[in-house]
Amino acid sequence: MVLILSQSLMAHARGAPESFADLAERISPSVVNITTSTVVEGRGGPQGIVPEGSPFEDFFREFQDRGGEGDRPRRSSALGSGFVISEDGYVVTNNHVIEGADEILIEFFEGFELPAKLIGTDPNTDIALLKVEAEEPLKFVSFGDSDTGRVGDWVMAMGNPLGQGFSVSAGIISARNRALSGTYDDYIQTDAAINRGNSGGPLFNMDGDVIGVNTAILSPNGGSIGIGFSMASNVVTKVVDQLKEFGETRRGWLGVRIQDVTEDLAESLGLEEAKGALVSDVPDGPAKDGGVEAGDVIVNFDGVAVEDTRQLVRVVANAPVGKTVRVVVNRNGETQTLKVTLGRREEAEGKAPAAVEDDTPEEPSKLELMGLTLSPLTDEIRGELGLDEKATGLAVVAVDETSTAFEKGLRAGDLITEAGQNPVADLDSLKERIDAAKEAGRKSILLLVRRGGDPRFVALGLTE
Repeated sequence: MVLILSQSLMAHARGAPESFADLAERISPSVVNITTSTVVEGRGGPQGIVPEGSPFEDFFREFQDRGGEGDRPRRSSALGSGFVISEDGYVVTNNHVIEGADEILIEFFEGFELPAKLIGTDPNTDIALLKVEAEEPLKFVSFGDSDTGRVGDWVMAMGNPLGQGFSVSAGIISARNRALSGTYDDYIQTDAAINRGNSGGPLFNMDGDVIGVNTAILSPNGGSIGIGFSMASNVVTKVVDQLKEFGETRRGWLGVRIQDVTEDLAESLGLEEAKGALVSDVPDGPAKDGGVEAGDVIVNFDGVAVEDTRQLVRVVANAPVGKTVRVVVNRNGETQTLKVTLGRREEAEGKAPAAVEDDTPEEPSKLELMGLTLSPLTDEIRGELGLDEKATGLAVVAVDETSTAFEKGLRAGDLITEAGQNPVADLDSLKERIDAAKEAGRKSILLLVRRGGDPRFVALGLTE
């Protein structure tokens, strides 16, 4: 971390170069065009419906088979870009460029072609690693540190836009740390022209180092309007290293469900700042084994201060599987350090959450407060909500649409299982937690709300 910060502080502004020609000439031989070939099914869609034996039957069959294809399988080709990262022939591109392909052909700047073998892919970051066998060492480029790139720095994109062949475009870094839709997204936004066919090509800094892999554009018409996105090299390098070693990714897994700490959640938890990742659930896994509990706020992971959930997900994923890390949590206003041995995310995805505690609610009644109408669980309500017979908590029967609770997304059918970070199985226990929060000077109370088994924390004001 110190090294990265010091490099960033040492970076100095550069004026626009007189020409990009020398840089383009030096690094072009490492950029490649990628052609993929895939066998696809014959024509789909409407085929012309005529009665069997109709005099038009032969006509329609002849029309459909025109060109000799008919319903037979045929080959479909696609184009993309990539770049060589080692003299022995490793090539990086986008996963979507080669996805589903049964033949991959690499065309080099000098004009020769080589078939490529797929080493591994990571759909989460849209990265793929290929390998070619060449008689002579190949010219290659190195990855740079994407964290040192600053908004306004010059960059150059290379690739095969619209299948027109090798092409160079230049621009600046428009923004950093963009998230599109993926869990591990860390995109560099640039106004260097990127079009279809540029996918998988490199984004260079002015030293000729790759700081991004061109992946997507924002466009109303399919062409470049100056909003392109390149996956940051500091994400790509970790993926490539794992694909090269294992043929697949092996990301660390903590085993918690988390949400961002908002200002009202921070107040209800007694935190000074709205930072960290609030644990909403702890299913069976590494975190549970290490003592992490729902309601904990993770403030530090393996020596890295946690700002929000997005950052935590990324640092956990980058940690080695099997490593024992120190996880610092804020629990009931006190800091605790826990040791957790990380699992592997790819093996854990799809696991069911842990079951809720087994308590027996009191006799049914209703309570209206904070814009909510609440009722203890009965067998009838459990059936309506699809809950296990051992589930406990308070069912939300109705929500005042003018209330803060409604604004924050609470709806009839939700289940409240905790208040003030303590289980609630009946109305009296909820009242006790509200009274305790008021006595402690809290302006709001933290509720753990479950909907369809998915938990989240919501802070509601006590004055409503």
